Amino acid sequence: MASRRYEDAIPIYRQLAQAAPGNPGLLLNLALAEHMAGHERESIPHFEAVLKSQPNLLPALVSLGAARLSLDQPELAVTPLRTALRVDPKNADVRGMLADALNSAGHFEQAAEEYRKLAEISPDDARAWYGLGTSYQSMARDAFDRLQKIDPQSAWVLALVADTRVQRRQYRSAFFFYREALKRLPDLHGLHAALAEVYRKTGHADWAAVEDGKEQQLAPADCRAHPAECAFVAGHDLDAASLPAKGQPTAEALYWRARAGNELALQAFYRLGELPASVQMHELKAQIARDQDQHLESVKEWRAALELAPGDAHLHEELAASLFLAADYRGALEETNKLFAGGVNSATLNFTAGNSLLQLEEPDKAVPYLQRALALDSGLIPAHAALGLALARIGKSAEAIPHLQRALPFDDDGNLHYQLARALQSTGQAARAAEVMAEYQRIVKKNEAEKQRVAEEAQIAAP
Repeated sequence: MASRRYEDAIPIYRQLAQAAPGNPGLLLNLALAEHMAGHERESIPHFEAVLKSQPNLLPALVSLGAARLSLDQPELAVTPLRTALRVDPKNADVRGMLADALNSAGHFEQAAEEYRKLAEISPDDARAWYGLGTSYQSMARDAFDRLQKIDPQSAWVLALVADTRVQRRQYRSAFFFYREALKRLPDLHGLHAALAEVYRKTGHADWAAVEDGKEQQLAPADCRAHPAECAFVAGHDLDAASLPAKGQPTAEALYWRARAGNELALQAFYRLGELPASVQMHELKAQIARDQDQHLESVKEWRAALELAPGDAHLHEELAASLFLAADYRGALEETNKLFAGGVNSATLNFTAGNSLLQLEEPDKAVPYLQRALALDSGLIPAHAALGLALARIGKSAEAIPHLQRALPFDDDGNLHYQLARALQSTGQAARAAEVMAEYQRIVKKNEAEKQRVAEEAQIAAP
C-alpha cells in the first residue's frame, strides 16, 4: 500500500480479512486497496460492512462516497458524505465532494448552499466558484424545463428562449422572441431592457434608448401579487430563485427562478474570472464557446485546461467531444483511443468514437463502439440514432430499425425518418415505410416554412 502497489495488496488483505473476520481494520484496508486500484464495485460492500460496526469512521465514509461518485451514483454518495461532514465539519474536500454529489444528483439548491460555504471558507478556490456557478446554471435549466412542460407556448418560455438566443449571439431570433413575449406581457420587468440590449448589439443605439425609456416608465412590481419579480428587480436573486415550499410552482415563479439562477451563475463566474488562471476558468470558457458553436475556440480552451491538469480524463473526454463538433473526427478518435488505452470506458466516450467513425464513412468499425455506448447507457438517444444509421449503411436494416425508431422523437430535420423509411422498405414493410416517408416530407415542409417565417418576421425593426 505504501508503495502504491494496490493490486498486489488486495490478495494479501483478502487473506488477512478471511483469517480474522471480526477485524474491521483489515477489512477497511482491503476496501481501501480495492478503491485505490479502481475496483469500486468490489470495495463498496466492504466499506459498508466496516460502517455497520463503526458508522462514523471517516476514511470509510469518504471513500464510500468517492466510490459511488466514480460509479456515477451521486444520489447514493450523498448520505455517506453528509455523515462524513458531520464527523469533520471543517473538511473542505468532503464538503466539495458532497456539493458535487448533490449537483450531479439534481439537488441544485442544496449543492449551491455547500458551494457557497466552500467559497466563504476559501474565497480563492476556483473549484468552489465554478461549482457554485454550474449549480445555479443547472437550477435555471431545470426551472426552464419544468416551465416548458406546464406551459410550453407561454410568454414566459418565449422570453427565456430569447435570452438563450442572445447568449448564442443570434440577435435577430432573440429580437423576434422578445417582441412576441412583449405582446403578451407588456408590463413584465426586464423585457424592454433586454430588447434594448439587442438593439445595442446590432448597432441601433437610438432604438435602444427608446426601449430603455419604456423600461424606466414601468410601474414598480406589486410585491404582494408578484413576489419573485419584485425580489429580482430589487437584486435579491436568492429570494427570486426560491420556489413555494408547497404546491405546484406557477409558470411565473419558474420564470423568475430561471432568471435568478442565470444571474447568480454570472456573479459566480465573474468572481472565478478574477482569480488566477485555473482549470475551471478554461473549462468555463470552453463550455461558453461550445454553446456559441465556436468549437475550434472550445478545443483551444480544453487544451489550455489540460496544460494545467495533464492526464485529467474528464478534460480529455470533453476535448474529444469538441474535436468531433469541430468536424475533426480523426483528432477526436485520437483522444478517445488515448482514454481507452488508459482504462477509461464511458458511454459518451464510446459514442464519440463510434460517431467519429461513422462520419469518416467507416460504419462497420463504428458499430462496436456504439453498441458498447448503449450497453453502458441504454437511454443515450444520440447513440441509438448513430447506431441505426451505421447498421443501415452496412446493410443490416432489420437491426437498424429499432434503434432508428427509438430516436424518432428527437429527429429535428427528418433524416432519421428518411433512413427508417428506407430500412422498412428494404425489409418488405412497404405500408409502414410509406407512412414514415410521409412524416419525413411533413417535417421537411414544416422546417422550410418555419425558416421562411423567421426570416420574414425576425428582421430587427424600430420600436
